[in-house]
Amino acid sequence: MRQTPSPIHIPSNSKSLSPTVFWKLVEEIPRPLHIALTVTSIALPLLLWWLVTRFGQIDPKFLPAPMQVVEAFGRLWGTGELLQDAIASLWRVGVGFFLASLLAIPVGILMGSFASIRALLEPLFGLMRYMPAPAFIPLLILYLGIGEEPKIMLIFIGVFFFNALMVMDTVKFVPKELIEATYMLGGSRWAVLTQVILPNVIPGILDACRINLAAAWQLVIVSELIAANEGLGRRISVAGRFLRTDEIFVGLIVIGVFGLFFDLLFQYLLRVSCRWASQVR
Repeated sequence: MRQTPSPIHIPSNSKSLSPTVFWKLVEEIPRPLHIALTVTSIALPLLLWWLVTRFGQIDPKFLPAPMQVVEAFGRLWGTGELLQDAIASLWRVGVGFFLASLLAIPVGILMGSFASIRALLEPLFGLMRYMPAPAFIPLLILYLGIGEEPKIMLIFIGVFFFNALMVMDTVKFVPKELIEATYMLGGSRWAVLTQVILPNVIPGILDACRINLAAAWQLVIVSELIAANEGLGRRISVAGRFLRTDEIFVGLIVIGVFGLFFDLLFQYLLRVSCRWASQVR
C-alpha cells in the first residue's frame, strides 16, 4: 500500500523571518537611524579618502589629502576668486533653469491635458531630447557669441524638453475618475485644469525640476570649460591645466554642496506645499 509522505514541518520563528527595521520595504525608518545613515554616507567616504592619502603613498598631484583641499578652499576664498566663480555659475544656472521651467511647466501641462497638443509637440520634443545639448555649443557661439547668452541658452535647451516631457507624463497619470467626477458635478474644462489636474501634478512638477536641476549644473560647467572668464567650470579647467588638483576638488565639492542644498530645498517645498500627497511624508 502506497504511503503518502509526511509533510515537512518548518519551525515557525516569526522573529527570525520578520525583516529588520533596516530592510523593511517602503516604510519609514526611525529618525535616529536616518540621521546615523545620513552622517555615515558623508563621513565614510571622507574617512576612506583620508586613509588612502595618509597611508597609500599617492602623489598629491593625483589625489590631494583632505587638508590640502581645505587649505586650497581657504586660499581661493581669501582672494575672493571662489566667491566670484560661484556667483557667476549660480547666476547662469538660475536664469537658464528658471526660464526653461517657466515655459516647460505650462507646455507640459497642456501636452498632458490635450491629446491634440501632445500629438503636435511630443514627436518634436522627443527628437530634441535625444540631441545632446553640448552639441549645440558651436551653433550657440556662432549665433550668440561668447558672452552670457550662449551659456544660458545651453542650459535652457538641456532642461526645457526634459522638463516638459516629464510634466506631461505626470499629467497623464492624474486619475480619470477625478476628471469625470468634476464634469458630472458641472465643472468646466477650466475647472478640471485648475482644480483637479494642477493640484495633482504639483508633486511631479517639483520632482521633475529637482531632477533636471542636476542637468543644468552639468551644462553650465561644460559651457564654462569652453569659453568663460569666471565660473566654477573655468576654475576647474584652469586648475587642471596647471595640475592644481586640490583646486579641482574644491570646485567639485562646491558644486556638490550647491546641488545638495537645492535638492533638499525642493524636498522641503514638497513637504510644505504637498502635505496631502501620499508620497510626501
